[in-house]
Amino acid sequence: MFEFLVRKSTSYKDDLLSGLTVALALVPEAVAFSFVAGVDPLVGLYAAFMVGLITAAIGGRPGMISGATGALAVVMVDLVAEHGIEYLFATVVLMGIIQVGAGVLRLGKFIRLIPHPVMLGFVNGLAIIIFLAQLSQFKLADAGGVLQWMTGPTLYLMIGLVTLTMGIIYFLPKVTMAFPSALAAILVVTGLVHGLGLDTRTVGDLASLAGGLPSFHIPMVTPGWENFLIILPYALILAAIGLIESLMTLTLIDEVTETRGRGNRECIGQGIANVVTGFFGGMGGCAMIGQSIININSGGRGRLSGITAALSLLVFIVFASSLIEMIPVAALIGVMFMVVVGTFAWSSLRILHKIPLSDALVLILVSAVTVFTDLAIAVAVGVVVSALVFAWQNARRIYSDISVDEEGVKTYRLNGPLFFGSVRSFHDQFTPSDDPEEVVIDFRGSRVCDHSGLEAVNSLTERYLGQGKKLRLKHLSAECRSLLDNAGSMIEVNVIEDPRYRVAVDELA
Repeated sequence: MFEFLVRKSTSYKDDLLSGLTVALALVPEAVAFSFVAGVDPLVGLYAAFMVGLITAAIGGRPGMISGATGALAVVMVDLVAEHGIEYLFATVVLMGIIQVGAGVLRLGKFIRLIPHPVMLGFVNGLAIIIFLAQLSQFKLADAGGVLQWMTGPTLYLMIGLVTLTMGIIYFLPKVTMAFPSALAAILVVTGLVHGLGLDTRTVGDLASLAGGLPSFHIPMVTPGWENFLIILPYALILAAIGLIESLMTLTLIDEVTETRGRGNRECIGQGIANVVTGFFGGMGGCAMIGQSIININSGGRGRLSGITAALSLLVFIVFASSLIEMIPVAALIGVMFMVVVGTFAWSSLRILHKIPLSDALVLILVSAVTVFTDLAIAVAVGVVVSALVFAWQNARRIYSDISVDEEGVKTYRLNGPLFFGSVRSFHDQFTPSDDPEEVVIDFRGSRVCDHSGLEAVNSLTERYLGQGKKLRLKHLSAECRSLLDNAGSMIEVNVIEDPRYRVAVDELA
């Protein structure tokens, strides 16, 4: 899926340098997402520090970077605009509690149910979102405060610096792997801009990063049922988006590094991080696919890389904000553009005409929904559509082999799953009015999967009884026999040959 130059080995030097690189990339993202959410930049920076530090220390995926993200910011903006930032802090605390609960209940395993086309759509959609987020940096405010696209020498200089940054990141690893290419590109472009006195925007032009240590703060929200109902829907949506993005990013990092993270531990780690962040004036966060890929490509594999990134970010905020404010915005845009190139699953374009049409449509649908709505909705839509396609395809696989012996007994040897989607096809197999006096239905090659399947068998027995025919059912599981109301003595029991499986019905829950 990804065309990364990935090193399998790890070292403290790699973790430290990659963590520093990630910290530099975290600054503009945290500031940008703070503006999206309608809060002060320090709120996003504190979230990036605290969520990044806690998840790196206790989360389930070493090497994965967490912080303030755009997927969460676009949901937060309405809450902040309508109720204020204190409600945001309370929502982040509740969001964290929900995520811890998901981890304790071991819900992280359900990430395995997400089909591969949904995964491809997810990464493609995120790549497009990251790309579109950078385009706003190519606009400047005119005299009336209205943002206008750059033109002339300003635009050409911006494009040139972005291209130079991307070129260094691409070509430096072909020469040496001793130094992270993204960090080298940032340092070279920053030195070039200030050495030659080039007139281009820097991080300091976006916002001041100077600040102190985050302090403990209980959200100023009056306890009560009314306020709880205000924050609960936002908390549920944010928790779902955060867990989905984190677990899917974990899966991607697993694939790239050929290792395996622990999903349930990551849920708990993310939840604890958000609870703490809500009490220290942060906007909450989750795993960041872009920064995680920067970390992995720069050689970061261990927990030290994430811890270094978080602590370095705090140092920038408290002690070195003036130095970070010197970095040209173009250098950071170039880094993020290379993240887009690495994140987008280019192979999906090559295989689009080779995979089943349904999978291709799911891939495109998830990508589009990710861009135009949010990640939670996109994944839910993708999983639902994939499940419906799977059910439809399996519904057509039920069929029967028919034979009549010398005694005139007609046998239907059923094949394929019997569930809600295949009930109609199941009934179409039989013609009670035209069948002989004695009929056998053999379920050896079939399986009754759910309550709809059981009702279909019950309904069929009623049809044969109504015609006065003798019907025998063979090779049904013990649970099927106990749940069939109308079959009664028609079922032949063979303890040795009868299958053993569970049926998904409430009576057995």
